[in-house]
Formats: sequence, C-alpha cells, structure tokens
Amino acid sequence: MAATLNATARTGSGKGGARKLRASGKVPAVVYGHGDKNVPLALDRHELELLLHAISVENTVISLVTDGGTGKDVLIRDVQMHPYRPEVLHVDFIQLHAGEVIRMKIPVRLSGNPAGVRDEGAVLDQVIYDLEVECLPGNIPEAFEVDVSNLGVGESVRVHDVSLPNVRILADGELPIASVVPPTVAPADDADTAAAEPEVISSRAAE
Repeated sequence: MAATLNATARTGSGKGGARKLRASGKVPAVVYGHGDKNVPLALDRHELELLLHAISVENTVISLVTDGGTGKDVLIRDVQMHPYRPEVLHVDFIQLHAGEVIRMKIPVRLSGNPAGVRDEGAVLDQVIYDLEVECLPGNIPEAFEVDVSNLGVGESVRVHDVSLPNVRILADGELPIASVVPPTVAPADDADTAAAEPEVISSRAAE
C-alpha cells in the first residue's frame, strides 16, 4: 500500500520546542538513515492520525514530502503515544535506500473455516500473528495470507508452510502459526459432586 505524508523542516529542539510544536497542532518527528544525517521534522497532527488509522504501521512504505520537495521513502520505526490520552507525541522514521535489505514484522492473516471446526466442533487457535522478515524495500509484502480451510483436528499450519517471493522469514520453520484443537470439555459441576457426597461431621462439632 502506497502512502504519502507531508512534513516541514524543524529547527527547534528540546522538550520546550517540542511542547510548543504540539501546542500548535504539530507532532515532532525524526528521520534516521544508515549513514545519513538525522533530520528533525514537524508533522500535521490531523494528517498523521488519519494516516496511522489507514495503514499497517509496521510495514507500509511512506513517501515523506518535506516542504513540498521530492518525497523520500521511509518506514515508521516508532510511534510514541501519550500515556493516557489518544495523542501522538513523537514519530521516528527510517529512510529506505534501494538495494538495502531491511528487517520488519509482517502480519499473518488467516482465511477460511477449518474442516475440524466446521465438521467436528473443534477450535482454531492462532499463536503467531506476525512474522519477522528480511527483504528489499520494493519487496515488502502487505501480509502473509494463510488458508486454513483444510485443517482437521490436531493439524497445524507452520512457518515453513508459508512463503513469499524475495522475502526471507527469520522465524523457526517448525513453529506453529495456527492449530485446530479439540473443544475443551467442561468438568463436572463441583456443586453437583459435593451434593452427591455424604456430609462429614467432625468429632469436634459433635461434642
């Protein structure tokens, strides 16, 4: 998914400058890059919040346009939130370079109704929701789409069952992503069990 975000150059630094920036409806940000000078920026809070709600933050390449210039491809590396308000305080970006392998987490999306769930009343248990990968910027996938329709009771889909061209998955291939497990059988009602047992009167109570 392609996305664009506008920014302006920022000269002030420190907590005082950041507070003034936020009071004016802006969010401070920094662009980092391997071998590049760190670039402090200011983002429009409203535009930023709309973007964050519309994209997958971990793996969406953003064209960051500073002061109307040429956009630079970046990824969001960190979003600092206010401790108790839904307010973005700071954003860190990393600049992408063609030919440079990057590492990130890609979400795993399951599709289909497993046969074991459909026919035998079992339960689908997903334990991995994203996978860490390495790839070039031009090969960043949106997600791993995993069809679980054919899974029966006791069967799993594992990391080695999924792949995408030009993407290296770093997780252990034997790790289960999702499994179909038998339904949990509720234990007998403790109250009923207690009622079926004879009452025991202690010798102390009988005295």
